[in-house]
Amino acid sequence: MPLSCLIVDDSDHFKEAARQLLEADGIAVLGVASTSAEALRRFAELRPDFVLVDIDLGEESGFDLTLRLADAAGGDPPNIIQISTYDEADFAEVIAASPAVAFLPKLSLSGRAINEILRGAAGTGR
Repeated sequence: MPLSCLIVDDSDHFKEAARQLLEADGIAVLGVASTSAEALRRFAELRPDFVLVDIDLGEESGFDLTLRLADAAGGDPPNIIQISTYDEADFAEVIAASPAVAFLPKLSLSGRAINEILRGAAGTGR
């Protein structure tokens, strides 16, 4: 059974490009969301294996959404991978404090990168 994901980003262009790329790499994209409210609703209904969350959701913060997704999941935190066009070093402290399992630059997005991150997260018990 392929991995499944939810993509949360305010750019329709990126969501479509990411969907095509991930599906070509064998990952099932169960849905997409543009806002925190939509992401929380879609996460609850779809229960994907992981969630890609853009750290900059226009007027909203992807860091706040990451915390809200972790809270919504209760005792079983979801695998959240924060993504951005920004450099990881620009947000290193906030990323380190986040319940996300990893940060992935948008330009590095691939099924292989996702699989490596999730294998690493499973190995650390996160």
